[in-house]
Amino acid sequence: MVRLSWSGFRERWQLFVGAILSVAVGVALVQASLQIMAAAGDPPIPEGLDPLEEAQIRDNYDGAATLMGIAMVIAAFLAIFIVSSTFAFAVAQRRRDLALLRVLGARRRQLRRLLLCEGVLLGLCGAALGFPVGFAAVRIQRWLLTELEFLPDGFATPWAGWHTAVAAGTGLVVALLGVLAASRRAAKVRPLEALLDTGRAGRMMTLPRWIFGLLMLASSVGLFTAARSEGADTDVAVATSMGLAITGGLALSMLSPLVVPLAGRVLGLLGAVSAVGRLAEANLRDGVRRSAATAAPLIVLVALLLGLAGSLGSLAVAAGEEQQQMIDGDLIVESTGARTEKLASLDGVAVVSSQISVPMIVTITVDIGDPEELEEEVFSSGIVAVEPDAYRRTHRQEALAGSLDELSGSAIAVTTSPGYRVDLGTTVTARVLEQVSEREFSPTVVAVLPETLSGSDGILVPMDLFTPEERANWPAHAVVQLEPHADPDQVVEAIRSADLGVTRSVEEWASAQTAEQQDENVGVLVVLMGLSGLYAAMAVVNAVVISSAERKREFATARVTGLTRQQVVRSALIEAWAVTAIGVCLGGVIVAGTMTGIAGGIERTLGAAVVDVPWELAGAVAGGAFVVITVATWASVRAATRIAPIALVSARE
Repeated sequence: MVRLSWSGFRERWQLFVGAILSVAVGVALVQASLQIMAAAGDPPIPEGLDPLEEAQIRDNYDGAATLMGIAMVIAAFLAIFIVSSTFAFAVAQRRRDLALLRVLGARRRQLRRLLLCEGVLLGLCGAALGFPVGFAAVRIQRWLLTELEFLPDGFATPWAGWHTAVAAGTGLVVALLGVLAASRRAAKVRPLEALLDTGRAGRMMTLPRWIFGLLMLASSVGLFTAARSEGADTDVAVATSMGLAITGGLALSMLSPLVVPLAGRVLGLLGAVSAVGRLAEANLRDGVRRSAATAAPLIVLVALLLGLAGSLGSLAVAAGEEQQQMIDGDLIVESTGARTEKLASLDGVAVVSSQISVPMIVTITVDIGDPEELEEEVFSSGIVAVEPDAYRRTHRQEALAGSLDELSGSAIAVTTSPGYRVDLGTTVTARVLEQVSEREFSPTVVAVLPETLSGSDGILVPMDLFTPEERANWPAHAVVQLEPHADPDQVVEAIRSADLGVTRSVEEWASAQTAEQQDENVGVLVVLMGLSGLYAAMAVVNAVVISSAERKREFATARVTGLTRQQVVRSALIEAWAVTAIGVCLGGVIVAGTMTGIAGGIERTLGAAVVDVPWELAGAVAGGAFVVITVATWASVRAATRIAPIALVSARE
C-alpha cells in the first residue's frame, strides 16, 4: 500500500501539494506560537531594575504570552479546519480513481488503508516542511511583538525539541483525522455511483455534515441568545459573541452547499444574456463540492477577522463613551502633578480634580471564589492619587461597597473585576518607588468601585499620602469644572498662557483615548490574525488550484463545442466571483450577529448601543478576497487550458 500510495502521490501531485502546504503552514504557526509563548512565560529579567520597571516588563511578557496563546488557539483551529477540509476535498476529487480500484477488486478496507498511507506521507512531508517555515514565522511574530512593545529589542526565543514535536504531532494527527473521515465516506460509495457521480457519490450534504452543521448552528443561536439576554453585561456579550464568530463560521461553512444553488439561480438571472454567463451558472449549480470547498475557508476568515476587529473596536469606542458619561466636567488638562495644582487659581475655574499617576506597586490578597484559597494580585499601573471630594464632584461613579468619603490617610479604593473579589477592610501592601522617598506601607480597602471598560483608575489612593515635592513631576490629568458664566475659550487660553498643560474638551479627550486604544487594537489584530489570515487565504487558493487542475477535460469539452479559450476563462472567473460573494456574504452574516450581540451588552452597561463596525477592514477583506481568487482562478484555468482541447477530449481517462 505504501508503494501504491507513493505512486498515486507522484501521479496526482497537483492535488497533494495544497494539502502538504496546508499541513506545513499549520505546523509552522503552532510551532511559532509555542516557541514565543514558552520564552515569554519564563523570561530573563535584566539585573539592576527597580521593582516598578521589573513589574512593567513582566506585565509586557505576560501580555505577549497571552497574545501568543490566543494566536496558537486560532492557528490550531484553522489548521484543523483547513487541513481536514483540504484533505476531504482532495479525496473527493479522486472519487473516480478510487471507484476504478473498487471495480478492479479492491476492498473497502484496502481503500481506507491506501488513503491513510497517503495521509501519513502527506502529514510527514507537511511536518518536515513546516519545521523550517516555523522559524520564519517565529521571526515575523517576534518582530510584530517587538514593534508593539510587548517584547524588548533582542528578545531571544530559544528553540526546544518539544516545540517542533508538538507542532508536528498536531499536523500529523490532523492530517490523519482529515483523511480518516474522507476515506470512510469514500469507501462507502458504490463504485458505479462514483464513476457516474450519482447517488451517494453526488450527494454533498452527508449525514455527518448535516449533524455537525446543525449542531454548530444551534450553538450559534444559543450564544446569540445569551449575548442578547437581559443579564448579559459587556464582558459576557463580548465572550459569547466571539464564540459565535467561531461556531457561526463553522455552521455556515458546513451548510454552504445549500446556498450555492440559490446563488446559481441569482447568477442565472444576472448572466442569462450571454452564453458565458449561462455556462458559469450551470457550473456553479453543478460544482457544489468545489464551490463549498472554496467558500468554506473564506467564510471562517471573514467571521473570525471581522468579528475580532469589531469586538476590539467596539470595546474601545464603548470605553470612550463610558468616560464621557462618567466624567462631570468641562475640560481635561494633561500635565504634571505640580502644574495641575495651579489650575484652581485661574479665573473661571470652579472645581479641579487632579488624578496623578503614582509610581507604585500594590499587592492585594483577593478572593477568587475558592474559600480555601486566596491569591495575590500585583498591580503596577492604573494607580492614581486623588482628592476624594473633588473626585466625587467630577465623576458620576458610586461605590459598590464602602465610600470614597473614607479615602484619607492610610486608605485605598480598588476596582472590582470578574476574576476576583476584594472585601472591605482588606489590608494591602503598597510600595512607592519614588527615588527621593521610596517607602512601603499597608493601607486598608475602604471602597470597592465598579469595573470600567477602559480599565483606567483601577486603584485610587488619597492625595495626602504624598508630599507636593513627591508628586510634582508625576504625570497627571485634571478634570476641570468651570463657573456657570465662564468663557471656556478664555480659560483654555489662560491655561495655555500659564503653560499648565494640554487642554481638551471631555469629548476630545475621550476620542483621543479611543484612538490610542484603536491603534493598539490594530497591532493586536495583526499579531492574532496576520499569519492566520494568510493561512486561510492560502487555503482558498489551494481549493481553486485543486479544482481547476481536475477540470481540464471539462474546459476542453467547452472549447470543442465552440467556446474560445478566453470565454472559458471568463466563465470560470464569473463562477469564482459568485463563490467569493457567497463566502463574503455568509461570513458577513456571522459578523452582523456578533456586532448585534456586543451592541446589546454595551447598551445594558452604558444605556446606549455603541459599536464600531470595521467597514474599512471589511472592504479590504472583500476586495482582497476577490483579487486573490481572481488571480488564482485566472492562472490555474490558463494552465489547465494550455493543452489542445482535442487531445484531452479524445484521451482515455
